[in-house]
Amino acid sequence: MVIRLFFVALFLSLLVSSAKAVSMRPNILWLSAEDISPHIGCYGDKRAITPNLDRLASQGVRYTHAFTTSGVCAPCRSGIITGMYQTTLGTHHMRCNAKLPKFIKPFSMYLREAGYYCTNNSKTDYQFSVPKKTWDVSNSKAHWKNRNSDQPFFAVFNFTGCHESGIAGKSKYQSVTKDLKTFQRQDPANLKLPPYYPDTPVVREDWKRNYELITALDVWVGEHLRELEAAGQADNTIVFFWSDHGVGLPRAKRWLYDSGTHIPLIVRIPENFRLVSQGVPGSLDKQLVSSIDFAPTVLNVAGIAIPDYMQGRAFLGNELSNPREYVYGARDRMDERYDIIRMVRDRRFRYIRNYEPLKPYYQYMNTPERGATMKEIRRLEKINGLPPAARLFSANRKPIEELYDLENDPHEINNLSEDPKYIKQLKKMREAHYSWARKTRDIGLLPEPEIIKRETLYGSRYEILRQKNSSGIMLRLVETAALASSGKNALPELLDAFNDDDSAVRYWAAMGVGNIAPTSSTDALVLTRRLLKDSSASVRIAAARAMARMGETKESLPTLKKALSGPHQWARLQSAIVLDEMGDQARPLIPELKKALYDQPNKYIVRVANRALNDLLKTNNQVR
Repeated sequence: MVIRLFFVALFLSLLVSSAKAVSMRPNILWLSAEDISPHIGCYGDKRAITPNLDRLASQGVRYTHAFTTSGVCAPCRSGIITGMYQTTLGTHHMRCNAKLPKFIKPFSMYLREAGYYCTNNSKTDYQFSVPKKTWDVSNSKAHWKNRNSDQPFFAVFNFTGCHESGIAGKSKYQSVTKDLKTFQRQDPANLKLPPYYPDTPVVREDWKRNYELITALDVWVGEHLRELEAAGQADNTIVFFWSDHGVGLPRAKRWLYDSGTHIPLIVRIPENFRLVSQGVPGSLDKQLVSSIDFAPTVLNVAGIAIPDYMQGRAFLGNELSNPREYVYGARDRMDERYDIIRMVRDRRFRYIRNYEPLKPYYQYMNTPERGATMKEIRRLEKINGLPPAARLFSANRKPIEELYDLENDPHEINNLSEDPKYIKQLKKMREAHYSWARKTRDIGLLPEPEIIKRETLYGSRYEILRQKNSSGIMLRLVETAALASSGKNALPELLDAFNDDDSAVRYWAAMGVGNIAPTSSTDALVLTRRLLKDSSASVRIAAARAMARMGETKESLPTLKKALSGPHQWARLQSAIVLDEMGDQARPLIPELKKALYDQPNKYIVRVANRALNDLLKTNNQVR
């Protein structure tokens, strides 16, 4: 009996100790915004009206070098919730739905397992099916107030008002900003535009809306902070404020420049949870932070072990690893258009690798084309009325590499990649990119139809480039993708790659030959013709593109016609894109393009087919 009572007492003691340990963990509040750059007073923007965010920064730490992994929401959000690059998970294409391996979880699940009450209000947009145990509550009513009184919380609130639709849509802009006072409004004439925008009243109006939407966001932030204080939880709660990516305007959202990837990040840590040198009120932190670092950082400050598979690093808490030397970013399919671009940034320089340099900066995409600024850019393009910096981004092709000195060129206008003085820096960052692509298993170098096929075979996109002998495939893939945009000297190696066992390598070989379009090479013509019968739809389409660019349009069209109505939706999209790029060469397939406007598995095929038809028929038909 005595022994039994002893064990009961011990058990109760352990329960009390465990409950105490849980209760001593910090609450964590995330206040996240959509589509804003650091146009905030505490970041030195003199036109910004953001008193609540400025006050939060005075009470916490302002991170000056925080960056997202993509210039668009869903891919980077998949990285934020997992602590992993979207190009590793296979969540890099906009509006895809990847499968996660069972061992990779949204990090909130680890918090829940440790006793946290986890709520999300209310956006997910992770590009994978959200596991049931990700959140205690995830909807528009989710709130930390609904937890048990002794339970620590992790709560996410997301402000959608700053989204690009708030700039582009008058009704949304008016709705979000309807309660702003006169002193919170902006005079468009007093705002300073980036040099890559035309200085017109239309663009200034969009810039004005951006600032006023941010002020509405600031009001919202203030409400949440006051709510925390009123509940007596301010001293128990670590507050993070961040944005998913940069401002929702051209050459920012969807892009890998600072305008698209540099984000505000403010963290306020109550005194009783501060470690030495961390969380000092009003301080600046200049270390490089990636958005995939948010997940391991939260786990670390909560005292929860960080899973080994996470690619982010904790920047707060105990036992921190060495600071980052670089942050990385990726652009892949943006809605209906592919443009594979990779980015490396250190504290001073940004390197960009354009894997598809023959594509223009501003490919036609339905969503951004609706915006007033993009319409204004298109109007001025037609009359040669763009200022010099804006003309750079209206070019029909891109440089293979870009290198910018952010200290002396904050708007990234002067490309230094061909300046001999910067060759050492260029080589260093180029190698950093290649090393990252190999190490992280950059699945974005596989054409999308191949990803879908291999996901079915291996169970998840993550596993595709982790099979036996995949290191060799990865190396050949990176090398061939680089060769594809390296010019005519790469032709012999590209033709050798036509015989590679892996279809993704053959795809890039065909793309490279198409880029070169060596009309005088009999070998190139013969070998490319052979690839028109390849087992991979993506390879066949790339070969058809190459044939067309070499002047063999009649031979290319049957392959493109078949793919446009074939069983693979992303191959259909690839075919439509090639036909759109071919211009008048695609005229014989006008009937097939008209058929492609109907009964499609996704709207992106319709958009591209419609664009191709508008160019060919000189019409202006609109689709959703």
